Amino acid sequence: MPTPLRIATINTNGIRAAFRKGMGAWLDGRGVDILAIQEVRATTEDVEGLLGPEWSILHDASSAKGRAGVAIASRRTATIHRVTIGDDDFDSAGRWLEADYEVGDSRITVVSAYVHSGEAGTPKQDEKYRFLDGMAERMAAIGEDGHAVVLGDLNVAHRELDIRNWKGNVKKAGFLPRERAYFDRFTGARGTDVTGADGSTGPGLGWVDVGRRFAGEVDGPYTWWSWRGKAFDNDSGWRIDYHLATPALAATATACSVDRAAAYDERWSDHTPVVVDYVL
Repeated sequence: MPTPLRIATINTNGIRAAFRKGMGAWLDGRGVDILAIQEVRATTEDVEGLLGPEWSILHDASSAKGRAGVAIASRRTATIHRVTIGDDDFDSAGRWLEADYEVGDSRITVVSAYVHSGEAGTPKQDEKYRFLDGMAERMAAIGEDGHAVVLGDLNVAHRELDIRNWKGNVKKAGFLPRERAYFDRFTGARGTDVTGADGSTGPGLGWVDVGRRFAGEVDGPYTWWSWRGKAFDNDSGWRIDYHLATPALAATATACSVDRAAAYDERWSDHTPVVVDYVL
């Protein structure tokens, strides 16, 4: 029998603060089976206490206290999990958490990823590129067949449709041509050479941007808005939170929702959850 599976991703911008502002009420009413969390900024004990005993929780904290941190909470127990990508000397702590789950007769690999925000022309941007290199290598390895999904705040708006003020951000981290070229390759046809936004060429990995597939060729829907000014009220946002799924998994997706708050004062993060229903 097919098994429905609701998977969500959210950058909480600090899970303790998010729960104080209303995340718990959202989660209680959403029917989520697997939840990928970024910017946890808390201890494992904090996460367990907030979510409760009905969740099986994996958490990889950042090596810098109070920053980053990724987690996966599931109604199922993972059969195995992994937490490192990239070169052996690269610190990916708190940014990549990968777990396998048995769902009916299928196995699904779920990744909670938090890509660096970066800063153009600085060492922070170099670290972002190193992470994206490691991410590409790992996605190539796990994306050959089967069911897998990379979830999270990937801190890159892939296309002009994914950022309201794209013209004003072409030289800023998050919309740099070199960053966008990674996503051209992530979602390019597997086994073909893909020319990226920066003119570089590399192999396509064949992953599917589920959010874009459901939204179609429209602006947004955005998933992050600055706390400052009227960005949220004017919907001047960025689409930087993703479900990147293997073709086999993407083919099972039946619905996709961006759970944008009804009003500015009802937000419990500067990001919003992205929720997808799959049937395995």
